[in-house]
Amino acid sequence: MANSIIKKPHSDVKANLDDYRRCYREFDSSNLNGPSPKGLPAKNGLNICYEAIDCHLNTETADKIAIRWISKDDQVRDFTYRDLSELTSRFASVLNTLGLQPGARIFSLAGRKPELYIAALGTLKAGCVFTPLFSAFGPEPIRSRMEIGTANMLLTTKSLYRKKIKDWWHKLPELKAILIIDGNVEDNGCHDLSALMDEADPNFSCVQTKPEDMALLHFTSGTTGKPKGVVHVHQAVSHHMLSAYYALDLKPDDVYWCTADPGWVTGTSYGIIAPLCLGVTMLIDEAEFEAERWYSLLQQHKVTVWYTAPTAIRMLMKAGSELCHPYDLSSLRFISSVGEPLNPEAVVWGYKTFDIPFHDNWWQTETGGIMIANFASENVKPGSMGQPLPGIEAVIVEYDQDGNINIISSPMQAGELALKPGWPSMFRGYLNQEEKYRSCFEGGWYLSGDLAMQDEDGYFWFVGRKDDLIKSSGHLIGPFEVESTLMEHEAVAEAGVIGKPDPVAGEIVKAFVALKPGFEPDEALLKSLTGFARKRLGAAVAPKEIVFRSNLPKTRSGKIMRRLLKARELGLPEGDISTLESDE
Repeated sequence: MANSIIKKPHSDVKANLDDYRRCYREFDSSNLNGPSPKGLPAKNGLNICYEAIDCHLNTETADKIAIRWISKDDQVRDFTYRDLSELTSRFASVLNTLGLQPGARIFSLAGRKPELYIAALGTLKAGCVFTPLFSAFGPEPIRSRMEIGTANMLLTTKSLYRKKIKDWWHKLPELKAILIIDGNVEDNGCHDLSALMDEADPNFSCVQTKPEDMALLHFTSGTTGKPKGVVHVHQAVSHHMLSAYYALDLKPDDVYWCTADPGWVTGTSYGIIAPLCLGVTMLIDEAEFEAERWYSLLQQHKVTVWYTAPTAIRMLMKAGSELCHPYDLSSLRFISSVGEPLNPEAVVWGYKTFDIPFHDNWWQTETGGIMIANFASENVKPGSMGQPLPGIEAVIVEYDQDGNINIISSPMQAGELALKPGWPSMFRGYLNQEEKYRSCFEGGWYLSGDLAMQDEDGYFWFVGRKDDLIKSSGHLIGPFEVESTLMEHEAVAEAGVIGKPDPVAGEIVKAFVALKPGFEPDEALLKSLTGFARKRLGAAVAPKEIVFRSNLPKTRSGKIMRRLLKARELGLPEGDISTLESDE
């Protein structure tokens, strides 16, 4: 499967990156903005909100639909770029009225509400720092992140406030106010956002922030200990724009749907900032995943570019291709995946179902934007992360016996994926963890912590997180390869693979498998799956143990938590589980 190549689709629409090798070779690394679709102005000031909204005001884009929002009950609200300019000015004015100065940290805790998107951009317009929180978090992970991030204000709903905030927020000394999206509560310090917006200044001028001023603070969970606050600056917008133009192939006339929740970094970088910078119409669905609803939205709103997650793709696969047959999805011209490696069979399934393949890409909260991608003009190798964006230097490295970092030049040899620092959206630090930040860089490279390989054509292939690699009888085994193979079995919906200590082999491969509807977890299926894995992977790599689970532990963004599977298997501390989606 991994060696098969899906040829680039024939299309009348010319790809933004139509000649990858020429563009990569000629990219001017001294110009941080690169050959972007619209050059950012050369100035000392740089503000993300200006680049996303206000720069469109004197163009034909001003009265174009920027956001089309669909409520859970299918009500539609449209916001033009001009509308967003006024509304973000009003929100910035609200912050100013409440005494919040540039640099203040504004947190959000809400679902996909229009007010959240307005608040995110309005916060940046005011020169403040925006931090999204996932609305399904419980009180403790919310509080810990607000404490670490020194939150000055929180935007939320009445329901979330009463369930998760009310009992403790007054104990945070720096938290000055709560803005309630949908009305007000009588508690001291809480404010009705709508009432404040009505009285706010619609012409509030965008604050002239500097490129290196902090703009975004995202949280990523560590294996143990507290979550880390990842710092990004306004300069990141140039890479948001460039990567969406190249990796997502966005064009001004596109209808674009990023399904990521705004509580996560993807939902900010590519669910708010990048598409608006490029002047597209962005679809936002308030409701949670439901396969038929998704197909209906793709058809009804004639979505052209669709950016979703492997978990959602696997759920669509589980529902069956025939479910989409009644829908006209011919408007789709580019579909892409983000969040974790996309299994080869999902790429092929997309090609068979939609006549175009899913284009996987790779990046991290720390990188701030897409680093490696499968491009519209290039062949897609199912299972590959793709090739580096112009301006991004990526290599595979290893340590020699003296502890020095060396670049691996041999094709398909596993090592750690490393990037040459300096791209605009590179994180500028872990908040209050300078030593941890410094440890991410060595020998002139940013060390990603991900193991990967590079083939003779320059495509990168994910192996696993460095801590996930399994060492069994002298073999180094990447869990992703085993999981992908297991998922090719007709009965398997999801798979998670870990290394289990063994006195003889060092470790053995153990797999946890969730089944598709209609399959029973009996002895016959276990034998079938074991034989299938051994035939496909060989006895040295195939799982020695396979157990069935009704669900696998996943983060709320959909990633299977291998470390949690291993901790539970071995009776070890579970570490930070604040991002865990219930697997009961």
